Amino acid sequence: MSKVRCGITVSLDGYAAGPNQSKEEPLGVGGERLHEWFVELEIFNRTHGTDYGGEVNASTPVVEESLANVGAKIMGRNMFGGGPGPWSADPWPGWWGEDPPFHVPVFVLTHHAREPLTLSDTTFVFVTDGPESALEQARKAAGDKDVTIDGGANVIQQYLAAGLIDELELHVAPILLGGGERLLDNVGSGVELELIRAVNAPKVTHVKYRVVK
Repeated sequence: MSKVRCGITVSLDGYAAGPNQSKEEPLGVGGERLHEWFVELEIFNRTHGTDYGGEVNASTPVVEESLANVGAKIMGRNMFGGGPGPWSADPWPGWWGEDPPFHVPVFVLTHHAREPLTLSDTTFVFVTDGPESALEQARKAAGDKDVTIDGGANVIQQYLAAGLIDELELHVAPILLGGGERLLDNVGSGVELELIRAVNAPKVTHVKYRVVK
């Protein structure tokens, strides 16, 4: 049975991005440090089309599992990129370059309509009628495969609060950001989590939960 999964890196004090996010610093001040564990991996470089080698460690099978059986993805406008407000006449194509690392349809939650954008084998579909509609479209596109909710924090909060996520994996980096976008704000107290596993790895601890329904 297909699942709705979410995996995201957070700081030890609970932030998914640092303060003062901008086009120049999309993860906010200090936010790039969250992903040091990931960008040093061989699987990161391989899946992002670079030839820099990299480490194979306890994080490798965790990342491999997260990439398996994915048929569609959902992300927010900030994660796609381009800044707030209406799209320009020649809209920015996002953070991800000409060959995005997704390789499946990506549904982008936004308040402003835009035609779908295809870059290499990834098509971005811009959804203006809410998270439930994005999930319905993503499930249809994914078929019998899983849908992943990739971020940012506000998007994940909406899906968690609505009870629409089946599994949540937090990659906890041992850093303190002291401010920014806290992952679990605005979710409330009604979400119950059951621990599936915890994996210690260099520069990160992977903690995976099932969302009890």
